[in-house]
Amino acid sequence: MATDFWASSHYKRWIVDRATLKESRSDDLQYVDDPEYLDFFAIFFANVITKLGKKLNFRQRVIATAIVFFRRFYIKNSYCETDPFIVIAACCYVAGKAEESPVHIKNMVAEARLFFSQQPYGVKYFPSDNSKLAEMEFYLVADLECDLTVFHPYRTLLSLCKKESSNDLQTEAGEVGVGVDDGPRYWGSGDGQLELPDDAFQLAWSIVNDTYRSDLCLLYPPHLLAITALYLAVVLHGPTRELLQHQSHSVEATPVHSSPRRSSRQNSSTSSSHSKKPSQDFVAFFAELNISMPLVATIAQEIISLYTLWERYFEDSDHVDSARGTFYGHASAQTQPAVSHSGVSTPVENLEDAQRPHGATPTFLLQVLTRMRENRLSDMAHASSGRHVAVNKMLERTQAAG
Repeated sequence: MATDFWASSHYKRWIVDRATLKESRSDDLQYVDDPEYLDFFAIFFANVITKLGKKLNFRQRVIATAIVFFRRFYIKNSYCETDPFIVIAACCYVAGKAEESPVHIKNMVAEARLFFSQQPYGVKYFPSDNSKLAEMEFYLVADLECDLTVFHPYRTLLSLCKKESSNDLQTEAGEVGVGVDDGPRYWGSGDGQLELPDDAFQLAWSIVNDTYRSDLCLLYPPHLLAITALYLAVVLHGPTRELLQHQSHSVEATPVHSSPRRSSRQNSSTSSSHSKKPSQDFVAFFAELNISMPLVATIAQEIISLYTLWERYFEDSDHVDSARGTFYGHASAQTQPAVSHSGVSTPVENLEDAQRPHGATPTFLLQVLTRMRENRLSDMAHASSGRHVAVNKMLERTQAAG
């Protein structure tokens, strides 16, 4: 039964553990000064996929699927041995097919080539040959083990909330059958739903979107991410929190009249017969779900940690000059030249002398990526005359720009 999928052992195919993630970044960790830069990469590349997806008029669900494909691909590959930009294009191309929003390969190549040539990316050698993207698609699907079905938290979020969802929300949620309205669910009985104002529900939806800026979509099932997003929305959205607390106190203050046990059962039966059964006691609501609340609290803490990191990521180039004192230290801010906007082809020798930054911009991360790839290629060149060095020949051919 589809609704029992996440209660079965098959879901583990979709989830990886932290040891696997750490092992997947072992090569990259040899060529990066600070492991935190890899966490910034997760934010940066998710933002790149989001921007390219919007250029292609993709729905949020398609963009989320492309991000998941990108994350899964780099479980088996490293940044320092691949070109993430052609991988991003391939992920968007395959995600469009998988989510029934296909884009012609010519349009994909043209849009990606134009988008990546702009600042701050400055990619000068993105392939113009459609066959290069088609070849990368083949390698991507192979590393994904031809498993292109991706479950997202959106459907569970809609099912948890008593909300008249529009057609657009239903389309974004997708996964018909996973969040059906009748029968048992993997997250609980489905008898109670939480009524949220539109802005509180939108906050929960936005939190789900934000989780794709990290590896949470690889570590936890989507229904847990949806429940955690709802939990955070209830806690962080002031009016909703106050409303729920007020209603909870009102229920506690309601006097209970003594009556025979039979009448109590009748009252219970009568109340359950009403079509509208709000469950505004959020503590009881979460307690009734068939999930581990300590695990939800752990996921919530990881999301908060993501936001803490995200605060030190500056996407707009307008923030670069104002942040230079933070990035390079106040002492060197007067002498350190402004961050160059020439993209991945920029030499990065000056990073050796720069003080360790406390944040990141796209330009800075592209410099880090360039240095990682250059150092990796240098090590492989020195080692090739001696011991054998494993090189992903498929990606090596794909990266060739013609």
